[in-house]
Amino acid sequence: MSPPDLSPPDLSPPDLDLLVIGDCNPDVLVLGDDVTPAFGQQEKLVDRVALEVGGSAAITAVAAARLGLRVALAAAVGADPAGAFMLDQLAREGVDTSAVKVHRSLATGMTVALSRGGDRAILTALGAIAALTAADVPPGLLARSRHVHVSSYFLLASSLGPGLAGLLAAAREAGAVTSLDTNWDPSGRWRDPQLTAAIAEASLLLPNEAEALALSGADGLPGAVSTLTAAGSRLVVKLGARGALCADGSSTCQVSLPPVQPVDTTGAGDCFNAGLIAGLLQGLPLPQAAALGCAAGALSTAALGGTGAAPGRAAAAGLAARATCTAFAADS
Repeated sequence: MSPPDLSPPDLSPPDLDLLVIGDCNPDVLVLGDDVTPAFGQQEKLVDRVALEVGGSAAITAVAAARLGLRVALAAAVGADPAGAFMLDQLAREGVDTSAVKVHRSLATGMTVALSRGGDRAILTALGAIAALTAADVPPGLLARSRHVHVSSYFLLASSLGPGLAGLLAAAREAGAVTSLDTNWDPSGRWRDPQLTAAIAEASLLLPNEAEALALSGADGLPGAVSTLTAAGSRLVVKLGARGALCADGSSTCQVSLPPVQPVDTTGAGDCFNAGLIAGLLQGLPLPQAAALGCAAGALSTAALGGTGAAPGRAAAAGLAARATCTAFAADS
């Protein structure tokens, strides 16, 4: 029998700012005034089709790296050209992909987004996205991270979901701040016991307005805020062009920016997440961090795709300085 290890624990400070866990897949963007398919073997012409970095988690990771954070991504792709594309694009942005698992028997997930101005329809084939489990996230990576963020819970509910609460609890025990953006639920069920447990372990819950209403079952934002903060998590609700709603249990305020003219809103919420996290890691109070998130999200809409115009820190901070913070009005 070998002697017990009596060496002191590793107390070195975390060397990663952010670990993002979730989906990683290319986005095929179809843009034009009329992108509604015409069945019956009819062909339509659209303005543009583009292949871009996709997946809420991957977009958040790239946007955070653009803001100067040291970022790693835990996700799953297939051993195919789509997976190679994602790994190459992430590496070019300086994102650590050592925890992206490559599956030999699964295809990389793919999304087709049909975008017409400020609205879009999204078609996703999950592929390897839904193969990621809590066991695939190296414990050492959790211990190295100051912040752990999870994206797209509902795409990973059957694989990552059972171990997610434990994963977030371990991250918090290691000293990390944790956040969760569930994104949209294609099944329409919205709540399950494992999600409830995960929300309880998240320091921050980051839905958009429609998701906040669906998650809470409330008829309006005041009720949603009350319900979603009951577990003790701080809440930031993304309101699109109207900014963001911040609730920390003691106060609720709305952060807003001067309007911008968007080219494509794909990934704006994910870039918001990156900006918010960057602000919190900088030590900003929640409303000011949300202002940085609003700026990152707004600036990201200036080009196609979720990361095409994801800004650097100086540009985001410059726009965030123009933010206003007001008491939340129930009829906002």
